[in-house]
Amino acid sequence: MARRLTLTILIAMIAGVIVGLALHATLVDPTLGTVAGYLTIPTDLFLRLIKMIIAPLVFGTLVTGVAHMGDTSALGRIGARTLGWFLGASLVSLTLGLILVNLLAPGAHVGLTLPPATGALALDSSAFNLHDFFVHIVPASIVQAMAENDILPIVVFSVFVGTALVAIGDKGRPLVDGIEALVAVMLTITDYVMRVAPIAVFCAIGHAVAVNGGGIIFTFGRFVGSFYLALAVLWAVLIGVAFVMLGGKARRLLRLIREPALVAFSTASSEAAYPRLLEALEAYGVPRRIASFVLPLGYSFNLDGSMIYMTFATLFIAQAYGIHIAPGQQILMVLMLMITSKGIAGVPRASLVVIAAVMGRFGIPEAGLLLILAVDQFLDMGRSATNVVGNAIAAAVVAQWEGPLEPAHASLDLGLDAGLDAGLDAGLDGGVAKDDDGAASA
Repeated sequence: MARRLTLTILIAMIAGVIVGLALHATLVDPTLGTVAGYLTIPTDLFLRLIKMIIAPLVFGTLVTGVAHMGDTSALGRIGARTLGWFLGASLVSLTLGLILVNLLAPGAHVGLTLPPATGALALDSSAFNLHDFFVHIVPASIVQAMAENDILPIVVFSVFVGTALVAIGDKGRPLVDGIEALVAVMLTITDYVMRVAPIAVFCAIGHAVAVNGGGIIFTFGRFVGSFYLALAVLWAVLIGVAFVMLGGKARRLLRLIREPALVAFSTASSEAAYPRLLEALEAYGVPRRIASFVLPLGYSFNLDGSMIYMTFATLFIAQAYGIHIAPGQQILMVLMLMITSKGIAGVPRASLVVIAAVMGRFGIPEAGLLLILAVDQFLDMGRSATNVVGNAIAAAVVAQWEGPLEPAHASLDLGLDAGLDAGLDAGLDGGVAKDDDGAASA
């Protein structure tokens, strides 16, 4: 079923491009805006259905995951390893963006009319500050946090509940059983929701192309192409690390996460892929107690696609305005982005807000963000898919550090039967013998 859904989503993306181009060529405003607006209805409904699932799913999986760890020392060890990985991955992503934007120089001779340097955007760059970030971590009301799908406060509350359940022992067993039943219900609802994903994908792509047209990609071709080349390099690094850490089993992980990554790419929302990504990791063999802990944290702290975009976009704007930033200042910029980016969870248009907050510190006009707003939807697609891949690899590596991966359950195998896996592995290996933990036993 997963392979069929993946193929259907790909067909929906192609059909969306064709319909979007046709609408852009045949309609004019205000009719074009009205028709394109109608296309957002299925996409928005799909994203709301996903958001409906996320808060109870994060709460349920994380509470039961912590409860099944059995002791707080395991929680502390997994937390330290997870945050260590996140910091390292963020630093690599930011540095890679810095290096590639200097090598490719997409902003040099950009050939576009630059917005006045004195212009300003309606972005609240004060939305991030350290005081509010640290205070915001602890929810004043868990009901409010769940209503707003504010992941980080939900994570904190869930860790407290799970730890308390461990402390009270058998008295908490009925509650753990009930929450596990809640998780099963949420995953079943996820299966229902994902059946309409191709429709949402078709409408999302159709709307983006209808409004902007295909020509906008050519207008900003150097910037868009350079950024996707940078993403390709980052993917190569992430996948290379996955093979180093996981061995041949990384192939199966990449196959299992292709559907969540495609959903994130086509909807420009990594949040839309969360429930399916959790299922894919369990199918791979990552214990739920680890996957349910690493993923919610990753959605706040491990946004590899957003990290590389921040340095890339900031220096692209500087290049467009002919502003030279010394290497030492660029390193300082990376360190600032490393810190400020950890507070972007729950901030609307988070990447742009963080970029706007940092640009002023280095004399880069905030109005330069207008240069990239036109193609931000297309860039966000790549960022979202990269965030999904980065978090999947992080969860798998942390699980590997904790011990042998659990055998995948047949019900969670997402339609990839053992014969298919073995055949694909044989083709990928090119005759090289698989390791002891091959796909059939991963």
